[in-house]
Amino acid sequence: QVQLVESGGGLVQAGGSLRLSCTVSGRTFNTYTVGWFCQAPGKEREFVAAVYWNFGHTRYSDSVKGRFIISRDNARNTVYLQMNSLKPEDTAVYYCAVTSKYMTTMHQDYSYWGQGTQVTVSS
Repeated sequence: QVQLVESGGGLVQAGGSLRLSCTVSGRTFNTYTVGWFCQAPGKEREFVAAVYWNFGHTRYSDSVKGRFIISRDNARNTVYLQMNSLKPEDTAVYYCAVTSKYMTTMHQDYSYWGQGTQVTVSS
């Protein structure tokens, strides 16, 4: 079983920054991808960014490319999402998730999910 715990959400003004953390524990796959997704009220869960744990490869959605940075700390089993130049449309609940597939953007491919953390960006 894999457990994921997110933290770091909050309220920030447009143009500000937040850093989300996702700590992974339990029996993970031999190789795996950690992804961040967001879900706003009334909308589907959307891919934000992903990192391939073993080699650090990264992937971003077009909407966050150049503003968000995903990274990992192997020693702490933690993935970070540094969110810069935040916009009101970034407001959502952010989830991290784990999959054995390589860098997939499809939320249906992810097997384990955290509880989510709220990010609210005011204009």
